[in-house]
Amino acid sequence: MPWLVAWRFLRGRRSRLLGGTARTALAAVALGVTALVIAMALMTGYREDLERKLIEGNAPLVASPLVRDAGPLPEAALERLRRIPQIARVGRVSYGQGTLGVAAGEGDAGGGSGGGPLEVTLRGVDPGGGQLSASAEDLAADADGVPGALLGAELAHRLGVERGDSVRLVALGFDAGSRPRFRFQGLRVRGVFSTGFAEFDGSWVVLDRQRVNRLMGEQGAVDLYEFTLAAGADTGEARRRVEAALGPDYLVTDWRDLNRELFTALRVQQIALFLVLGLIVLVSTFNVASTLVVLVRERMRDIGVLVALGLPPRALALIFLLYGGGLGLAGTLLGVAVGGSAAWILTTFEVIHFDAEVAAIYFISSVPFRVEVSDLAVIVAFSLLVTLAACIAPALRATRVEPADALRYE
Repeated sequence: MPWLVAWRFLRGRRSRLLGGTARTALAAVALGVTALVIAMALMTGYREDLERKLIEGNAPLVASPLVRDAGPLPEAALERLRRIPQIARVGRVSYGQGTLGVAAGEGDAGGGSGGGPLEVTLRGVDPGGGQLSASAEDLAADADGVPGALLGAELAHRLGVERGDSVRLVALGFDAGSRPRFRFQGLRVRGVFSTGFAEFDGSWVVLDRQRVNRLMGEQGAVDLYEFTLAAGADTGEARRRVEAALGPDYLVTDWRDLNRELFTALRVQQIALFLVLGLIVLVSTFNVASTLVVLVRERMRDIGVLVALGLPPRALALIFLLYGGGLGLAGTLLGVAVGGSAAWILTTFEVIHFDAEVAAIYFISSVPFRVEVSDLAVIVAFSLLVTLAACIAPALRATRVEPADALRYE
């Protein structure tokens, strides 16, 4: 049978030259596949980690009023939204802008810079509601009447403050006449949060929603509604149901709309990277083809015997295709194993870790490498396909060998 003959050829050790070319081909294929696995794990891990962190900070679905005087939704409308099967939780949030600085006498123990005020984004939440929220205890005022707040971990580090320290907030709002007005507010740091997303951890302050609205003023406060999806819920279906429940007075967007250009660019980059690194695998197939050429020369007499015994040309070509395919499969599996192990090590020990300045550019503090079964399937299929394609010419050359010439070959 062709597969048995191909297996004997793979196991044979009659030629030092053939063994050397086979090992070179095996190593070349394994190297190319390893590079592909690591590159795809990098792009997949980065994209999925970015998606997760964006959802953690902004929720999968956000509804914003199209008219300024829309007012809060009545309880009956909120109850209809909560009864949607795809919705796990509904949160009401508001946003504002300001600067945050260290109060006098604070910030010396945190180990940070303790420098001047920093620009911050205020996130107003109801206790226990929304995606990135806080407990009622964290947001409540202390005995001195100073309200509590949660700071991003990097923001707290840059200010040099810790839990229990005081900070001073200057918020830019608007009065009833739509004139800008600065409002001042002292805050007590009740804790820090870390999402792993540099923009959130370095500039966000979580406060009580009503307090943020007072700081923004009547003309500056706009409440949004965030929707947390149930496990496994379809985002598109959830969006359609929320839009139907809210009507035309609200604009419902999901995280895909808000970041469509970013994730489209990442997918295009992943495809381009696959094609570029796929050239390594493509070049490695020339080593497999060279191994088959050497094999045809080394096994010339065996080929003559097989043809003389009546082996058809198609079966003879299949032997060499199986030989090359087996060599390519072994190299591919070795590359998958090495690449998967390297990805696990790089992710587990956070080998590639960014400082705060670089993390603000790439949106993550460390690079995750995530190996997906779908990526591995594409890599294995691509590697085997190009390997078999490279084996066609040497296999057809073996079928043109004349039995008489092959038996006299020395």
